Amino acid sequence: QVQLVESGGGLVQAGGSLRLSCAASGRTFSFYGMGWFRQAPGKEREFVSAINWSGVTTRYATAVKGRFTISRDSAKNTVYLQMSSLKPEDTAVYYCAATSTATNSAVRYDYDYWGQGTQVTVSS
Repeated sequence: QVQLVESGGGLVQAGGSLRLSCAASGRTFSFYGMGWFRQAPGKEREFVSAINWSGVTTRYATAVKGRFTISRDSAKNTVYLQMSSLKPEDTAVYYCAATSTATNSAVRYDYDYWGQGTQVTVSS
């Protein structure tokens, strides 16, 4: 089992920045690829970004490329999502997830464990 706890969400004005954190506990963090997904009201959960087990390869959704940066710190068992130049359309609940494929998969169903989510609201 892997337990994931997100933090860092909040209310920010358009153009601002936030950093989300996801603290992992349980099985060895470094064995897992990690991803961020988001879900806006009335919409499907969608892929945002992912990083493989070693932190070498990353992947981003087109909508966030160039604005968001994913990283991981194995010493702290934590994955981060630095979000900059935020837009109102980034408003959603953001979820952290872990995949035993150890890859930077963008496929939701590859992920075995999920956090409870953290709300990000971007005002215009």
